[in-house]
Amino acid sequence: MRSTPRRVLILLRHGQTATNAQGLLVGRSDPPLTELGRTQARALASVLENVGALVSSPLRRARETAALAVPQRTAVIDDAFIEVDYGTLEGTSLASVPAPLWRSFATDHDVALGGGESLADVDRRVHARLQEWMDDATSLLHSASEHLVVVSHVSPIKSALAWALGAPGSIAWRSQLVNGSLTTITSRRGEPVLINFNVVPQSHQ
Repeated sequence: MRSTPRRVLILLRHGQTATNAQGLLVGRSDPPLTELGRTQARALASVLENVGALVSSPLRRARETAALAVPQRTAVIDDAFIEVDYGTLEGTSLASVPAPLWRSFATDHDVALGGGESLADVDRRVHARLQEWMDDATSLLHSASEHLVVVSHVSPIKSALAWALGAPGSIAWRSQLVNGSLTTITSRRGEPVLINFNVVPQSHQ
């Protein structure tokens, strides 16, 4: 990414899907990108450079975004960055979720919505992978010349935000992350430092 410090991890949220546009809960279902989503992914390519490695969630919308945003690299699939599992509520609209149920999900990090996965579970897998890279002196998180790019989803990227800030996972509810956005984290003295969050390239604003 131009004008970005060295030793950088760049997290990309995938481009738009039809289910995103409809305001549905989209976890482990696997819709493709819309035409707008593909445009958003291509716009990300214009602000990325010196990408040394590319990692992607296994879901189609992330893999498609990875291929369009970083066409010069083949993505390594990592299940740690898959979206949260909404269980039986997958594909439903937020408006149809009973208010007490959604409130419990928002206020208790250990609640698994629809019998799927809790946000605490997301934190455990995401933080473990990020910390593994941080602790590995040979990982690109410590490279002076190349960046590590991860293409993922709302919940894992917000989890990475909490990790970088050393904040509780509940910070996710105080942040917004749009399709086709970048979040950038660097390392300093062996600790993560947030550079920016939810940055959208001008070409698709």
